[in-house]
Amino acid sequence: MPHKKANFHNTAHALHATQRICVAVDNCIFTVQGNKLLVLLIQMRKKPFEDMWALPGGLIRNSENLDDAALRILKEETTLSNVYLEQLYTFGKPRRDPFGRVTSTAYLALIPSRDVTLRTIPKYADVRWWDFSRLPRLAYDHDQIVAYAKKRLVWKLEYTNIAWSLLPKKFTLTELQRVYEAILGKKLDKRNFRKKILIIGLVKSVGAYAVRGAYRPAMLYRFISRKPKILEIL
Repeated sequence: MPHKKANFHNTAHALHATQRICVAVDNCIFTVQGNKLLVLLIQMRKKPFEDMWALPGGLIRNSENLDDAALRILKEETTLSNVYLEQLYTFGKPRRDPFGRVTSTAYLALIPSRDVTLRTIPKYADVRWWDFSRLPRLAYDHDQIVAYAKKRLVWKLEYTNIAWSLLPKKFTLTELQRVYEAILGKKLDKRNFRKKILIIGLVKSVGAYAVRGAYRPAMLYRFISRKPKILEIL
């Protein structure tokens, strides 16, 4: 037994001496505008990805945990803060980054689209929302990250109240339905959707109305809870 332990420690020491792996985070940020699901992307300047688009991300600092790094990088590269954020998956193929071995933990972030002002740092050429159905070819393996994030979002939408993170505090049932339709990629029956939403206690009326364009006033609602909660919605 002592001999096996010695071999293990020797192997671990040798691996530590030769291992050169960086740790990064990448943020996949979704919002809904009208009936479209949008993804936030930044435009690269450095080669070989010059002019290509990518998810906001970067290396973590030695003193940071993953969650803090994700929040910092998100704010630095897009100015966004106070968003719903959760760990998504770790992507670690050896050649996913041409500059060296980088393992990235991806995050799913959700934010309402209203009153959002975007800007980025000089390191990047641009930052803007892209229609999920018309994304450009992305740098690194970010197309895989976005695809997986979309799947996770659909799953969460079906059994949690996660839609709260994509809407303002007060909204109409039409706006709520558009969030579901944009993410699911299909139309929902208006009467059945509203009946289910009200029966399960997802939202409640605030006793006020809103005027949206030329349409007649619509009742405003709010989520009963704006904290993660498991519900059978769809």
